[in-house]
Amino acid sequence: MTLAPVVLALVTAQRLAELLIARANTGALLRRGGVEVAARHYPAIVATHAAWLVSLWLFGWARPVTPGWILVFVLLQLMRGWVLLTLRGRWTTRIIVVPGETLVARGPYRLLRHPNYAVVVGEIAALPLALGLPVVALVFSCVNAAVLLVRIRAEDRALGERRSDARIT
Repeated sequence: MTLAPVVLALVTAQRLAELLIARANTGALLRRGGVEVAARHYPAIVATHAAWLVSLWLFGWARPVTPGWILVFVLLQLMRGWVLLTLRGRWTTRIIVVPGETLVARGPYRLLRHPNYAVVVGEIAALPLALGLPVVALVFSCVNAAVLLVRIRAEDRALGERRSDARIT
């Protein structure tokens, strides 16, 4: 018996929980006067991640799990946890700008400009590789790169004036 269905069930549950957290945080940010920016690309992000997860279930559910790649994936999840704990109620899957708030410049944001996206890049490749699916890793890494290019440009434009004012919060 392979551990793949257990791993995929855990990842699916994690993603669903993150969507609930993101929805709650988005609502709270909007109630505080936040404004969503560049929402047009959001469906592409959702479609990419949903298709990635579906492809893992379709092609990987009965495959053996490679311990080294699972370890990489687990380390990426620890990094994701660090991002979520750092941003707390400001973490969302959308770009929400709240007037008067400065950028977070602590935790992983001291080290990387976009640590959450770095995690996403790693996990889009690592989990398929853990399931012996290099083609899935390559295809979705390319699709994700295209989506992130649009996303990061939009986010940087939206937060640009705040970047120079960033202080440790």
